[in-house]
Amino acid sequence: MALSHEDRTAVTDLIAMHGHLVDSGRLDRLGELFTADVVYDVSDFGGPPLHGLPAIREAALALGEGNPLGHHVTNTVLTEIAGDRVHALSKGIGITTAGTCGTVTYDDTVTRTAAGWRIAHRKVLAHRSPLGADRRTPEAGHTFG
Repeated sequence: MALSHEDRTAVTDLIAMHGHLVDSGRLDRLGELFTADVVYDVSDFGGPPLHGLPAIREAALALGEGNPLGHHVTNTVLTEIAGDRVHALSKGIGITTAGTCGTVTYDDTVTRTAAGWRIAHRKVLAHRSPLGADRRTPEAGHTFG
């Protein structure tokens, strides 16, 4: 069964809502974005994968002023995996307190739950070289999940 337009909109809105909630410090609402047992893989930034909502909240609080001022998401591409699972690939731009910015790829597995669509697994990959020179882009044949 093909992913409906309504589901596509709901998943895209879910991914966009991440920046709004995190940037405003509403970490108590992470359950609106992620499953309770989410794996949030930030190993590309030197940290271990975070398991569960409390771990994401604690990591964000520990980072404190090191958190970006703004998370901006764009270029979201959805691919149905199965009836209740979707692969979402999107680009992120983060703005720091120093006014610098960086770009990442969010590689998400999104699952339909009783409460609606939620991100069950997210891998965040930083881009450090132009034109895919870091060889971790989908175009370079990298498998994210």
